[in-house]
Amino acid sequence: MKFICPKNNILKEIVLALDFTSQRNSLSIVSNVFLETSENRLVIKATDQKIGFTTSIEVETVESGTTTVFCDKFLGILRALPDEDIIFEEIGEKLFIHPQNKSIDFSLRTIKADKFPTLEEPVNKFFTVAQKDLFEMIDQTIFAISDDETRYFMNGVYMEQGERALTMVATDGRRLSMISRNLDKDIPEFNPIIIPAKFLSLIEKGGNREGEVSLAVTDTLLFASFGSVLMYTTLVKGQFPNYKRVIPAMQSRTCSVDIKKMNEALKRVSLLVENKAKRIYLDIENDFITISSEESDFGQAKEIIPCSYSGESVRLAMNYSYLVSPLKVMDGDTCDIRFTESNKAITVVSNPEKDYLHVIMPMQLD
Repeated sequence: MKFICPKNNILKEIVLALDFTSQRNSLSIVSNVFLETSENRLVIKATDQKIGFTTSIEVETVESGTTTVFCDKFLGILRALPDEDIIFEEIGEKLFIHPQNKSIDFSLRTIKADKFPTLEEPVNKFFTVAQKDLFEMIDQTIFAISDDETRYFMNGVYMEQGERALTMVATDGRRLSMISRNLDKDIPEFNPIIIPAKFLSLIEKGGNREGEVSLAVTDTLLFASFGSVLMYTTLVKGQFPNYKRVIPAMQSRTCSVDIKKMNEALKRVSLLVENKAKRIYLDIENDFITISSEESDFGQAKEIIPCSYSGESVRLAMNYSYLVSPLKVMDGDTCDIRFTESNKAITVVSNPEKDYLHVIMPMQLD
């Protein structure tokens, strides 16, 4: 095989392909990227057998053919080459790589393409979602995914279909994030699924928040397609917790606070948080919140910021990162912190309220 193409055209595709390969064993075929050129197109494939990736770009095909090369080294070479047309030519069991106008030569060992695994193909009908909508839904949930592999059914974002709406939920047992977005279009019926965290990150990496992304759901797979890119993942098996039981039906107290001021105060106070639980205290009184760390060998941090609140004074204890993560992705200038008692669930919502919410379980007060 032999083809010619601009460096940057192939580079951006190989950057994405690398995340779909397995880098544990450089001699494994799933550590390689698949290349096939014919009729001035280059098809690129990658898989670690749990996730898969396919795309194609325009090239100048000199000689049709297929091969595979170790993706990590291939990407390193591409990044090091000058920004110009690059010639790729397989001779024997090596792929030779050199710029057209420079005396630079690389060669990589190849593995025959017939050893490359067959990638999954969608059989169900695709439905489209605006990239902006899907990416906002991912942003509002992905940080709440559990990393506890013994509770594998929480190692992803739960997605279910409603009437012209999609709902996505993530929880690690100590916090929960949910968003339910009306898409104003019919969505094919599918059983609820659990999407691995890595795949959601790859969707965001491959997209640009413009246009649409097409999705197709089967019993075991989720496909996502935008432009020439098609990617898929195997789904997380298991029964996701009943998230509706976690969301408080009603909370009697509401504290409204400026998102930027709260985030900045949390960032400063957290500098002196020494415990592994990352515990901070919120003392909420009329018109102000005192944010403080516990007294430690190094000292203590405390900051007072204004708020809108009427009611009895209350002290809440929580993991500060559980509050910082949702505040970072909230729209608007103000959020509401809702609660009933210091030992019951706390809900954080945007003000005015949007289509998402975040539930935080408080920590014990010492």
